[in-house]
Amino acid sequence: MPIDQRPLAVFLMGPTASGKTALACALSDRFPVELVSVDSALVYRGLDIGSAKPDAATLARYPHRLIDIRDPTEPYSAADFRGDAVAAMQDITARGRIPLLVGGTGLYFRALQQGLSQLPQADPAVRERLTAQALLEGWPALHERLQQLDPSAAERIGPNDAQRIQRALEVIELTGRPLSEQQRGGHGERFPWRVLKLALVPGDRAPLHARIAQRFDAMLGDGFLDEVRALRARGDLHADLPAIRAVGYRQAWEHLDGQTSAAEFRDRGIFATRQLAKRQMTWLRSELDARVMDPERPDITRIGEDAMALFVGRRE
Repeated sequence: MPIDQRPLAVFLMGPTASGKTALACALSDRFPVELVSVDSALVYRGLDIGSAKPDAATLARYPHRLIDIRDPTEPYSAADFRGDAVAAMQDITARGRIPLLVGGTGLYFRALQQGLSQLPQADPAVRERLTAQALLEGWPALHERLQQLDPSAAERIGPNDAQRIQRALEVIELTGRPLSEQQRGGHGERFPWRVLKLALVPGDRAPLHARIAQRFDAMLGDGFLDEVRALRARGDLHADLPAIRAVGYRQAWEHLDGQTSAAEFRDRGIFATRQLAKRQMTWLRSELDARVMDPERPDITRIGEDAMALFVGRRE
């Protein structure tokens, strides 16, 4: 059997608040890796506290590619990510190092490794009709319709994620085929890197849920609402932008609009984050070639290091 000569890459995946950044930094201390962020919120400048973006000291010691590369007014797609990530990986590989991609945005990981199928362009008439239906029935009702037509897509899309619900239903209407089926099609080319997939998946969700609540309270203490007030004060941002629809920011925006009390905002923010973690873990279950590791284990760093050492052929 021929030896796989492709350069190495590592995907470190997991739900929010599972300790991905800490493990990535620990692996950077031992192995010749460079970090690439795989997170749809961390690409935006100014979304720091509520996105749990690594702080300045961490980024100075452990630089991450693809953080702070977009203004919140600018959209950023899975196709944009794929182009940026491949360019970063090529640069890292060319310098004899190993790209370690770390994050929780499953769509980005999948787009990177499998490519993107040729989906139809947006149809203004279809979108206008779906938007009108959502105004009458609410996006959760359209999400229920998506559940009937494309259960796989509905499982990974939140019931209030208007943009993605609309796109999934639009694709179904234009093509007659589920979005999830078409996304699996990919481009058929072999991925240029040999990948080790490490997935942080807790066996017991209770500690993760507790940590999500603790982290959200810490964000509030660190000035999360002031951060969102500053974003609102710019005057060019609104609640329908992808950046502002990020988990936590949407709930904060609604609170500052006077739609919720402080207690309701906190509860909704924590609930939305836990729902995000649930969707992320659902997606991880489909990554059958990933090495699953429980982040609650006290020796998680050693487990990750052992997997890396075996992959790169180092026995330290």
